[in-house]
This record gives sequence, C-alpha cells and structure tokens, in this order.
Amino acid sequence: MGPDVPLLNDYKQEFVLKRFPQTVLGGPRFKLGYCAPPYIYVNQIILFLTPWVLGGVGTLLYQLGILKDYYTAALSGGLMLVTVLILQMTSLYARQKTATVERMQIQNTLRDEDEYEFSSCVGSETIKFIIPGKKYIINTVFHSFVAGIMCGLGTWYLLPNRITLLYGNVGGTVVIFMFGWVTLCIGEYSLIINTATETATFQALDTYEVTALMRPFYIFLFIVVDLAHRFTVNIPVLEQTNQILHIIFLFLPFLWALGILPPLDALFLWGMEQVLEFGLGGSPMSSNIRLLVMFLISAGTAIAAYFIPSTVGVVLFMTGFGFILSLNLSEMSLTCTHTMIRLSASNKAISRDPRIRFGWREFFFYLIVLTLALIEASLLHHFAGFSAFSRASPQAIVSYMLIILLIVMWILREIQGVYLFGIFRNPFYPKDVRTVTVFMETQRSLMKVGVVRRILLTLVSPFAMIAFLSLDTSLQSLHSVSICIGFTRTFRMVWQNTENALLEMVIVSIVQMFLFNTDVWWNRSIDTGIRLLLVGIIRDRLLQLISKLQFAVTVFLTSWTEKKQRRKSTTTLITLNIVFFPIVLVFITVCALLSSPVVPLFTLPIFLIGFPRPIRNWPGPVGATACICSDTMYYQQVIPSLVTALQSALAAGSLGLPFPGSHYLCRFQDRLMWIVVLERGFTYCCLNIKGLELQETSCHTAEAHRVDEVFEMAFECQEHAQNFTLNHHFGNILTPCTALPVRLYSDARSVLSGIIDSHENLKELKDDLIKVLIWMLVRHCYKNSKTCEKLDKTKKNKESFPLPQPKGVEKTRPIKDEDSMSVGTFADWTDDSDLFDLEPSRTIEKKETKPLETATGKLLSVPGSLEIQSTTGTSQETSAEKLYKAVVLGLPAVDKGKKQEVVSLPLVEFSCSYSELLSIPEEWRTAPIPTSKLNEMRQRFPEDWYHFVLSQLDFFHVKEKPSNVLEDLTKDKALKELYIRGVLSCCFDFLGLDNTVPAPSHVFRAYTGGIPWCVGLDWLTGKPELFQLALKAFRYTFKLMVDKASLGPVESFRELINYLEEYESDWYIGLVSDIEWQQAVLQEKPYLFSLGHDPNLGVYTGRVLTLQELLVQVGKLNDEAVRGQWANLSWELLYATNDDEERYSIQAHPVLLRNLTVQAADPPLGYPVYSSAPLHVPLL
Repeated sequence: MGPDVPLLNDYKQEFVLKRFPQTVLGGPRFKLGYCAPPYIYVNQIILFLTPWVLGGVGTLLYQLGILKDYYTAALSGGLMLVTVLILQMTSLYARQKTATVERMQIQNTLRDEDEYEFSSCVGSETIKFIIPGKKYIINTVFHSFVAGIMCGLGTWYLLPNRITLLYGNVGGTVVIFMFGWVTLCIGEYSLIINTATETATFQALDTYEVTALMRPFYIFLFIVVDLAHRFTVNIPVLEQTNQILHIIFLFLPFLWALGILPPLDALFLWGMEQVLEFGLGGSPMSSNIRLLVMFLISAGTAIAAYFIPSTVGVVLFMTGFGFILSLNLSEMSLTCTHTMIRLSASNKAISRDPRIRFGWREFFFYLIVLTLALIEASLLHHFAGFSAFSRASPQAIVSYMLIILLIVMWILREIQGVYLFGIFRNPFYPKDVRTVTVFMETQRSLMKVGVVRRILLTLVSPFAMIAFLSLDTSLQSLHSVSICIGFTRTFRMVWQNTENALLEMVIVSIVQMFLFNTDVWWNRSIDTGIRLLLVGIIRDRLLQLISKLQFAVTVFLTSWTEKKQRRKSTTTLITLNIVFFPIVLVFITVCALLSSPVVPLFTLPIFLIGFPRPIRNWPGPVGATACICSDTMYYQQVIPSLVTALQSALAAGSLGLPFPGSHYLCRFQDRLMWIVVLERGFTYCCLNIKGLELQETSCHTAEAHRVDEVFEMAFECQEHAQNFTLNHHFGNILTPCTALPVRLYSDARSVLSGIIDSHENLKELKDDLIKVLIWMLVRHCYKNSKTCEKLDKTKKNKESFPLPQPKGVEKTRPIKDEDSMSVGTFADWTDDSDLFDLEPSRTIEKKETKPLETATGKLLSVPGSLEIQSTTGTSQETSAEKLYKAVVLGLPAVDKGKKQEVVSLPLVEFSCSYSELLSIPEEWRTAPIPTSKLNEMRQRFPEDWYHFVLSQLDFFHVKEKPSNVLEDLTKDKALKELYIRGVLSCCFDFLGLDNTVPAPSHVFRAYTGGIPWCVGLDWLTGKPELFQLALKAFRYTFKLMVDKASLGPVESFRELINYLEEYESDWYIGLVSDIEWQQAVLQEKPYLFSLGHDPNLGVYTGRVLTLQELLVQVGKLNDEAVRGQWANLSWELLYATNDDEERYSIQAHPVLLRNLTVQAADPPLGYPVYSSAPLHVPLL
C-alpha cells in the first residue's frame, strides 16, 4: 500500500462526521445521514435546553429576592428530578408498547441500520429514537436522582450574584453564566436522554452504563471546590482556585470532545497507581484487584504511622512495613496455602506446585534482612543522636557513601549492555555473539560484575539508605502528616525501587550540601520525606518528558525522511508543527505532567493529549485473551526457558532499569516476543510475555527485517573490532540490550528437489520400508509382551495362521481384479473433492465391518469385501458383483485365464514356546492378500535383517528363559511367516510389491496418510493401531531416505538400528498439522521433521525443528512510543471504528515498528497469538 492510502474510508468518514457532533453536544443527533422530520430536531433541542429552563426559574426567583440560594438549588433540583422521572417512564412505556410488534416484524437486512421510520411527534419510534432509556431499572432511578442533584447544585454554582462576587465584572458574569449552562445542559443530556460515545474510551463495552456518569462526575468536582470555598474561612488559595475552575468549567465540552479527561474506570485506576507509586512508595500492580488491595493496605500503613506515640516506634514501623509491602506477598501467600494443604492432606504424595518459586531459602533470607534492617534503624535513631546537616555530620557522611554507590552501580549497569547510553558500542561486551559457547565464555567477566551489582543493589544500598533516613532530624517530631506520608513512602521505596530511591537521596543530599546554610523554602518549610517525594515526582515526569519528546521528534522526522511515510499532506503538517511548536511543546509537557500518552493522530505528526490511564494500558486481565492458533505452542514451549534467562539478565542489569511499563522485544528467527514489565518489588519482577504471529504479512516482514538489521548491527557487525562504534539506528524506538541463551527450537526449511524425485532414492525407499516395518512390528510386539502377565506354561502353543488350505477347510473366494473399488469408498468423496489434490481432504472411517448372517446361517458378501465360499467351492454372487462384472467402470483389464486365490486361517504350531511373546495379534492376520503376492514377499523378505532385529531383544522381563531363546526364535518358521504376512499387509497398501518406482506425489500422499485406494486399504484402516504403525514406519523410511541422501548410505545393520532408535526416542516425524506435533513441541522432543508441498513453486519441502540452546536478542523499546501508538489505536478502533485491515495506521513503519506494536496490543484491538498470565520472576 502506498503512503496516500486514505486515513478513513468514505463510509467511516461519514460515520465519524455524524458521531463527533454528538460527542461535542453530549448526545443530540442533529446529523443523521438521512432525511428526518423537523420535530425530531425540535424535540432534541427542547430536551437539551430543559435544564437551563428549570434552573432559570430558580435563578430568576433568587435574583428577585424571593428565594434564598439554597432554596433555589432545591427548587431547580426538584423540578429536574420530576421531569427526568417523567421522561424515563415515557421511554419505558414506549419500549414496552412496541416490544410485541418488534418480535413479529421481519428484519429487513437491506435497510440501513441507522434509519428509522417516524410516525408522529410523540410516537413510540420517536421517543425510542430520542430517549433510548436505560438497560437497568436501578440505573434509571439512580441517574434520575443524580440529574436532579446536578441541576440543583449547578444552579447554585452559576448564580449571577455569586459569579459577580468572584470576578467583580458584569461582562464576565454574563459569559460564564451562559456558557456554564451550556456545559450543564451537555452533562444532563448525556446522563438522562442519550449517552454520547466518548472519544476517551477505555472499555470496549459499557456493560453497566458507567459512561453516562462521566460528564456529571467532572461537573461535581468543580461544584465541590465552589462549595468548599463557600463554607470555609477565607482562604486566598482556594478562592483563586475557584476563580480558575469557573473559567475552565466553560471549556469542559472541548476537553470531553478531545478525549483529554479520562473515563471513570481509567481515572480511578490511574489515580490509585499514582498515589500508590508517588505518595505511598509502592509500584503499579499487575491486576486491578492487586492494585486495590495494595492501595488500601499501603494507605492504612501511612495512617497508622500517624498515631504511633514513639519516634523509635515510628521508625521501626515504617522500616518493617516498608520491607514487607515491597515483597511479592501474593506468591508468599500462595506458598503458605499450598504448604498448609500438603500438611493437612492425608495423601502425602501431593507434589509441590511448579509455579511456586518461594521456598525456605527465600523465607530465611527475608527474615534475616528484615531483622538486620530493624536493628540498624532502631540503633542509629536511638543512639547516634541528631545534629543539623553539615559537611561533617553523620548524615552527610552517609550521603557521601550513597553518591559513591550510585556512581558504581550506574557504571556496573551500563557495561552490562551492548550499548553505552544507547549510542556507543560497549567495548567490554562480547564481540562474537553468534554461538552460545563462545558468547558465554566471553561474558563470564560481565556475569561476575553483575553478581557484584546485585549484592550492592540488594544488600548494601538499602542498608545505607536506611542509615541516611534514620539519622534525619525530621524524625524527632511526631504527629505530622507530611512526615508520615514522606517517610512512609521513602522507607518503602528503599526496597520497592532501590535504584530510584538511591538517585532521589543523592539529589536531595547534593542540594542540601549547597543549601544547608541558606534560609530558603527548601530547608525551612518541608522535611526530608517531602523533599524526596517532590524529587521523585520531578524525576519521573522529567524522564517521561524526554521520552515523549524523543517519540514526537521521531514521528515528525520520519514523516519526511521515510519515503513510504511521505504523504501529500506531510509538507503542510511539518509547516504547522514548526509554526505552532510552542503549542505542541505545551501539549507534550501536559502529557508528561499527567503521565498520559502523547497521541499521534493516525500516527501522523498531529499530536493530541491522551487521557491518563493505568500503566498496563488495557482494562482486561493480563493474559486473559489471545488469538490462539497453531503457532501458539512454539511460544508456550519457550516461555519457561526465556523466563529463566530474563531472571539472570534483570538481576545483572543487562536490560537497564525495568520500571513498570517498560517494553522489550525479543527476536529469534521468525519469532517475536513482546515483554511488558507490570510490577516491580524487592527481588522480584512481574512480566507479561506476548508472542506475535509467525505467518508474516508484507508489513510484518518489513518491520521484522528492520528489527533484524538493528540487532545485526549491534551484535554481529564486523565493525565491532573497533571500539566505540556508533549505533546507526539510534533514532529507532528499539535499542538493543543484550543476547540471552534460551532453550528453544530452531527452524530449518529446505527444498527436497533431487531427493524425493531421485529414481535411486525411491527404489531404495521400497526396500527400506520392508526393513523398517519388520523392526517396527517386532518392537511393538516385544513391547506389548512386557505388559503381559507371566507366560502360562500349560497354554497350548497353537495359533490360527494362514497357510495353504487343507481339504475340508473353508476357502475364500477368488479375488477378481475388477474388484478394485468398493462401494463404500464413494461415500468418502463429495462434490468439492479434488481428485488430483496432493493432500486429500477426505477422512477414512476407521471401523471394522462384520459379516452379516442370514437366517440360514450363511454369510452374505458385501461389495468390496471377501465373499466366503462353501466347502464345496461354489461361489455366491451378489447383485453388486454382477454390476461390477457388467460395468467395469474403467478398472484394469482382467486376465480370466489366471486365477488368484487368497488363503485363509489354519491352525499352526510355533516351534519355540517364546514365539508367542512376539506373535502378531490375531486381528492383524486377516488381510486379503493374494497368494502370488505372498510368494513374492517370501522371496524379498530380508531374513538377515529379521534375524538381526531379533538378536537385539534381551527378554529381561522373562524369568527362567533358556540361553538359546534367540536362536530358537530365528529358526521358528511359523513366526517368520507371521511377519511376512504382517509386513506384506502394510507394504502392499503403501507402495505395492511390483518393480515400479513410486512417483513423488504418491510418496507425499502416503506420508500424509492419504493413501490411494487399493484392495487391502479398507482392511488396513479398519485396524487403527496397525495403520498408525504402518504410517509411522513409512515416515521413518522417508526420513531415512532423506538422511541417506544428505549424510551418505547406511553401511551396516547396526547403523540402521541406530537411525531407527534415534527416530523413536529423539524425533517426531509427521505433519505440522498433527496434534502429536503440538504435543511433541510442548514435551520438548529434541527433533521434529515434517514433509510439505509448496503448490506455488511446485516443490516438496522438508522442515526440521531442533531443540537447542541459542541466543535470543533482546532490545528495549521506547515506552512512550508504544503507549502513544496504543492510545491512537484505542481511539481509532473504539471511537472511529476504523477496522480496515489496510488502514494507514497499521502499515509498516521501520522506525516506529507500527505494525508490530499494533499486533502486540491486547485483543480485540491487537492480535497476539500468545499472551502469558502475569509471570512473577524472582531476582534473588
């Protein structure tokens, strides 16, 4: 697709142009897209202005001095409540009146879904169109009362006298009164009449009608401030705030229309996250429930600290609870629960849950650390004494240590990655990362450095910071809200986010060193805890601002530098961005202050302010949805090994600072894994890993190729022989971090031309198939014998066995060559079947047909089966047989002078008593085999190979066996005859026994199980276990042919046995579409092989998956680039409903990785093929 593909197609443009005015006005539909009666518009205008009329009545009575202000509010609110209830009852009556009629109507699918037929001004259809009503009765009542309260308080809020007292300007009073009531009318209409679709949409579905409360909620926030100003003592700050908010109140419709104000669910989740992280020292959580529980516990801890009467008690309380709350409490509780179940259960065999990574070692470590922290804090606070901060004070000495620790840890972290500052190639990083062994040997020194950093981060730094805090003079005073908030947060940050806490303390210490003798606000008005809180907020917002500016500059520059992104409007957009650069900068700064994403509309350089949302970006549970397909299993297999590798990398610092909300991208061959950091605490990190599709589209391929280029430049470029080479992809949102050794499947595909179509190879295939079948049958029978009970010595050594028929025994009728097709086979084919399809779509019913007995006891023949003859040799023909004789149906010609017979089942004796252990099951011996083919098979039967296979059996499970048991088995002709017939029954159906060489297409069909019909196919498929063994043997034979063509011929029987045993133990040989293939991947079979066919190129392909430890390349993504593109995706799909698969915003962008970012979004907006549940990774 070209860069000038429409941003919205014609239909969606019209749809958005109809929807946006509704959003601005709160719900009135003045642009319908079809002709509607005038009363539709008049009715909506009347309902829109009704709150103004009702509020105007109260306002007029107040201005005339008839009513007090609060009576005015009560009157207007009461009138509004009554009016709303009447409207809701009218809507309910209209819906019930037309409900029966609607059920009887036949829906016209040709009619536009938005078109209505109106009969009158107050008709049922008119009322239903204007006032759709609520889904739940409770919402009808609740929303009605909210509307009445909002109208009453809104009237009080916009009383002209009150506004005049605030501003002292009549003109300003008139403007605020008029446009303020417009805002109130919009909020009332959206709440009661028809809820508008908001541009700020967080949930895909509004199940509980919460969206209707969004606009009233923000109106109430402004009213609350005004009420606080009315009923409190004169506070200048509150008065100024009220004045500013009255002006902002007029612009609420624009804030709603632009999607800047968040929905209520997103607002509360975002608010709890911000308070928990910056006010209480916690971390964003991986689920809404965990967030709510942790918020309540943390807030309770801060409140409880306020009521502790002792300074030492406060320090101990903050230190202890700060440490405890920074741990992974959910995993610890899960461990305790599982342990209690194991102890209380009567069955002691209950195993430990493999998901649990918390054990006694971790418990004792945490207990020791907590004890030492409490001892240190109490001793320093009680005995060290307090002195003002100076260059020689104890707290200043500790601050010097903190500065040294910060520098050392920063250096140790930077040298772990492939790039320094994301720009220069790290000279200490291994030059060669193409093989795991070389890479691990050269990285040993860095691993040692990582261990040192881990010790400094986990043990040294927290205790140094506790010493700094315990010596602070602010802790001398009690019952201060600021101290409880500031120090509760800081004592927890020491453990929850050690790197950031260390940076904040160093900054505060440096500032104090320059300001300790200066009487400034920083030293005079706030304590150390609040200073650290302010520094933490500034640090976070500053880093966000830098990241957002980097993202905006990237979008701005690539809109011109990337030719495929250059649209006709690009020049205009660039000019506007330059002209209005201050406004753009203000927008980006506001986004940073609100911690909300910068929204590049349609991913163009049109930057808007996104609404604040949780750091997870999506409302649903993490990992609950994914587009499951056949590729999902490859990600399921790699996750445990990848998590283990990430555990070491995160602990060593190779991936930088993994803050909650950080995004990483892993690449190996055609696999792309998207990692999101959800939660971070003391010695643990919570991750979500997503797997992107393997069926690469053109856009996916283009961006994946750029990812490969970025990683290749970082890890495999020959320029690395020179130190400090530059990162040539610095502007890309992906910055390479490191390579991780991960145990996963490498995927190798090859074209089998020259192998599968080789005459010599195919000729050897037929001979090898006999050998493999012998090995497979002997192995199967021997394996079954191990599960049988001990051989009964008194059992008769007789088996029914097909030999030349003695006189007086029933003989089967001759098989006529014209009987080469059975009636039953025609039912397997449909009108859609392709006779020439290489992969047959039909399925063979695996069922055994039993002969039918007549009343006289004679067996009737079924077309396509064997007809049983009487002892006199007379044959009975059915009508179907006569039809076959009369109409040959194009079958091969018949030599009537030649008679073919099939032998039946006599009674024979084994010469060796142990032959029964290897005897073929009785039901496998009834194959309809012509005598001529049986004789031919006897001649081709490889006796040497048969004897060699028998010689490999040990019979360890048989007690009191003679020493010459193997020799007796090889001499048992009856046993050999069994295997001759068993091999023939399988080999004849797959490849036949004639001298013709099978075609490659025939081999492919046989490999896939779609064997062309032959005489014994129905019999073979009626024995599912034998058919699967034969199919498995054929696939092994084909793999053997490929290996012989690639590695050379097989020199001996021992080598052939080794091949087959390796196939059995280490390989799965089948089809990618098999269920067993998926099971083999999840069970981590070392090797997998599949045969395929490319119909476009007309070639046969082989695919080999090899399980081995390989290097997976990991890079860090720009967090704000991901959040910004996801925010645009949410707006574009949920509001504009722009789900066009070829839309501009999903096209390939090699720098922004736009297509991959869209894929990684949670369904239904994105489509990852795998998404893990929250993974708690221990970093201890």
